[in-house]
Amino acid sequence: MSTSTIFLDDNILSYLRHFSVREPSRFKRCRHDTSELPMGSMQIAPEQGQFLHMLLQVMGARRALEIGSFTGYSALWLASALPEDGCLVACEVNEKWASQARHCWEEAGLMKRIELHVEPAKNTLEYLLKRDAQNTFDFIFIDADKEPLDHYYEASLKLVRPGGLIAVDNVLWGGKVADSSVHDPDTGAIRALNEKLHSDERIDLSVVPIGDGMALCRKRSA
Repeated sequence: MSTSTIFLDDNILSYLRHFSVREPSRFKRCRHDTSELPMGSMQIAPEQGQFLHMLLQVMGARRALEIGSFTGYSALWLASALPEDGCLVACEVNEKWASQARHCWEEAGLMKRIELHVEPAKNTLEYLLKRDAQNTFDFIFIDADKEPLDHYYEASLKLVRPGGLIAVDNVLWGGKVADSSVHDPDTGAIRALNEKLHSDERIDLSVVPIGDGMALCRKRSA
């Protein structure tokens, strides 16, 4: 029996999405509209969104944080997994993308569950920490600029509750992290975080080869 992870070429990926993904039409419209943007490839894949949605449901999550919302597609999956009185705090620095996200969320009837902060994520994280939000989030999704990854991770560890989950996207970075000839700052930041996560005794870790690679970090009890 092979121990390798199956290679998902376009044909297998299309099959997987056809028989696995149950994507609401409003979510699909947001994803399609975003894919036509110059930076549209930054949004997560539908199977990844559905996976995160199920994780939050299994956890019974009520309070979540997203660091990097882009045009709102991933937040649709996260917010829709929360109860009616749940809250997703969404961080997005770009007003144009935030405006498109608001439209998607309103169209899906989820705006009331989302608290949007349009500013650098570091500012929002500092605000939350000053408001005594430590150990109050069930789930945190990190999918933003890469150079501050360590800062985002350390702040998230303070904000997520014991037993809660931090998901870090893009940890495989299109294979660049495994290419010794690549030395740009973003790749270096991801490599450094991957090494840190592997040895971090504060968490339980599993890296899932979905999308561009996602690290799942469960905060251990003190």
